[in-house]
Amino acid sequence: MSRATLPALAWSLLAAMLATGAQAALYKWTDAQGHVVYSDQPPPGNVKTEQLRGAPPPANPNAAKELAQREAEFRKRQDDAAKSETKAGKERSNTAQHADNCTQARGELKRLTETQTPLYRYNESGERQMLDDDARNREREKIGAWLRDNKC
Repeated sequence: MSRATLPALAWSLLAAMLATGAQAALYKWTDAQGHVVYSDQPPPGNVKTEQLRGAPPPANPNAAKELAQREAEFRKRQDDAAKSETKAGKERSNTAQHADNCTQARGELKRLTETQTPLYRYNESGERQMLDDDARNREREKIGAWLRDNKC
């Protein structure tokens, strides 16, 4: 049983007990041994009894309906909060990934700018080729465009 249904079940049980108690009479008497007895049946014979009143009926006849409605609203707020937290977590993760991608792109752009360091790329056939100045410029332009497009 979930935690959310437990309070609703307790309130329903209490309301049912109060309603049942209001309908049935409750008798109190002392038996021959001196014990106080409570029963919903009157005592046999000529025993002095006291009839106890049950709990008064609920002041609001729609109390059970309103309680169920409040419970449903509470569950909806919990679900909304959980969804909101999940969404915020995804946004934080996406922001961190974006920042990491931007950092890597800036680093690559810096490496391409340093002409003293030879850079190599692998071609379609898997052979290593050194980047010449034209290839470096094309790579710098591609990375620069990516940085602008991704607002880094």
